[in-house]
Amino acid sequence: MLDLNDIAVFVQVVRHGSFAEAGRRLGLPPNTVSRRIQQLEAQLGTRLLQRSTRKLTLTGAGQAFHEQCAEAVDGLVEAGQALITGSQEPSGRVRVAATADFFDFFPMAWVADFLAAYPLVRVEFVLSDAKADLIAEQIDIAFRGGALADSGYVARQLLGPRTDGLVASPAYLAARGTPATLSELADHDCVTPAHPSGRTTWRLTGPGGKEEEVQVGGRFSGNTAQALRKAAIAGLGIALLPPAMGRLDVEAGRLVPVLPQYQRTGHGLSVVYPSRKHLPRAVSAFIGMVTQKLREEEALPDVWRATRVRPLIS
Repeated sequence: MLDLNDIAVFVQVVRHGSFAEAGRRLGLPPNTVSRRIQQLEAQLGTRLLQRSTRKLTLTGAGQAFHEQCAEAVDGLVEAGQALITGSQEPSGRVRVAATADFFDFFPMAWVADFLAAYPLVRVEFVLSDAKADLIAEQIDIAFRGGALADSGYVARQLLGPRTDGLVASPAYLAARGTPATLSELADHDCVTPAHPSGRTTWRLTGPGGKEEEVQVGGRFSGNTAQALRKAAIAGLGIALLPPAMGRLDVEAGRLVPVLPQYQRTGHGLSVVYPSRKHLPRAVSAFIGMVTQKLREEEALPDVWRATRVRPLIS
């Protein structure tokens, strides 16, 4: 019969990425942690972890075993915490992956309200434009835009599709002229995400619902929507931005719509988490908070939500 203590040690090693850190949190020497993992592997008859001098990596069998047993271990920990606190209050760490400019649009006050409501919860954000590996990086929740690959994760859509529009600064249009047709964009400076070729293809829906495309390029590129917005305001070219991001700039005269009859339909925003039958209470509470706040935000007049939330979608 498998030793539940060995399984609990294995879950902690995966979660914290090393024998030393798992041992520190469990109050065990690293060599004891290593021995328990070896015992578990011997009982299962398979290797769960690949060891190197720098890091530990889950094998295929190790990942599958972790997915099956982590929920049960977390449940036992939660049950113990509930007995200690005398309640079923959410507790523990929630590790969240999001884009690098996430907090340009996601109000930090929402996180503050969440932590105030759940004093036993700790939130860690991992901000990067690279797509996180939820298992390898011990991510509980990831915010993702665009089409979701069949990764075995659970996904819940938070926001529906949005439409992006073309904008430029008055100074740029005064110097270079305003394009009258989509094809004229090829002769303009456009600010876009970086591409090795220096050119990007924009596929836009025009009058009558017909999709058209044009190859564009320019002298400035960036990897966040906020960088592209600021470049457009500075007069570096024409940008394709979510309407909520540029609305206040248009109202203030910092940006001007260009070819408003053309738009690009973007993907919605989803929250993704590892496939489990039962989420830890802290994770479920965080997802619930985000869902509620976004619904409240969507119900507000446009002027109040003009620069918030929707630009998270990439």
